[in-house]
Amino acid sequence: MIEVFKTDVQETEQSKMIVMNLLEHFPDSVINFDLEDCDKILRIHAVSISNRTIIALLNSYGYHCEVLA
Repeated sequence: MIEVFKTDVQETEQSKMIVMNLLEHFPDSVINFDLEDCDKILRIHAVSISNRTIIALLNSYGYHCEVLA
């Protein structure tokens, strides 16, 4: 399963910190950002993805995150 999110993450260092934190919650996932995209894409490839948890985690770090339709 692959899920794509729109975020407001701007900096590479921010994205690396977020990926490391998300991997603690979803250790068998492949997670990356595309900060070149206008929607600052967060892409997660995992067997099981909890959109609510991912959005809540990014919100707790001070970032906006929503499922990209």
